[in-house]
Amino acid sequence: MATKISLDQAFERIHRALNMLESTIENCLTTQGQFIEIEQEVQRMNADRSRLAQELDTSEARAERLELANKEVSRRLIIAMERIRTVIEQ
Repeated sequence: MATKISLDQAFERIHRALNMLESTIENCLTTQGQFIEIEQEVQRMNADRSRLAQELDTSEARAERLELANKEVSRRLIIAMERIRTVIEQ
């Protein structure tokens, strides 16, 4: 009879160990899934960052062109005003 109790106890311990192993595996799979989701989010963020950097470069180039055009228009207006002033003074 002592052998049967020891065998039952052994089976119970194995059962508990298998349950713990199953739980640990489920936790690992859940954690792995979370890491995969995080990695995908990081990849999306990197793609967004690259796109935004490209848009910023484009906007900065456009702003620079507009600034140069603005300076040229100002220069031409000053020249035109000076010519008008010269004509009026004559």
